Amino acid sequence: MDSSSGQQEFDYLFKLLMIGDSGVGKSSLLLCFTTDDFQDLSPTIGVDFKVKYMMMGGKKLKLAIWDTAGQERFRTLTSSYYRGAQGIIMVYDVTRRETFTNLSEIWAKEVDLYSTNPDCIKMLVGNKVDKEADRVVAKKEGIDFARECGCLFIECSAKTRVNVQQCFEELVLKILDTPSLLAEGSKGVKKNIFKDKSPQSDASTSGCC
Repeated sequence: MDSSSGQQEFDYLFKLLMIGDSGVGKSSLLLCFTTDDFQDLSPTIGVDFKVKYMMMGGKKLKLAIWDTAGQERFRTLTSSYYRGAQGIIMVYDVTRRETFTNLSEIWAKEVDLYSTNPDCIKMLVGNKVDKEADRVVAKKEGIDFARECGCLFIECSAKTRVNVQQCFEELVLKILDTPSLLAEGSKGVKKNIFKDKSPQSDASTSGCC
């Protein structure tokens, strides 16, 4: 009986995508944000997603947060998941230099290639600041890279929960402040973003590289 009203339980539906190398803590950040829990998780296979409801600015939001696999062998699976994302969270591990380098070498290029929203909000996240003694990527480097890419920036720790809530809240606030993304979010009720398009519709993009 409540199925029809269930469709109207939120004002906006936003799709957020988490990208970055395997092992940087994407799944742990997501788990920390959605369930207030921390676990050392095994690598994501393909893609996973979680839903989180939150109130912001007097509006009830439904966040569909997609957590993508970082391993090379799953890279081809992820291109279609960029479609329709209003926010993209690029995560690196402050204790592993290559995870930071790969954001500019690999991930930022993928965003340019596959993102369908020109106004899509990007957030650069340096994770694992609880391991300060092992840090190899300075905060200033993160700030400079974020400025260069036009991203928001934050450092956090899924383990100690430092800045995890703020990471998602800042991203969502920026989306709420972007008229074109807000318009898309309000249409989310009418379309099912959990279902990917048919393989045929992907033919136009599958030909490149």
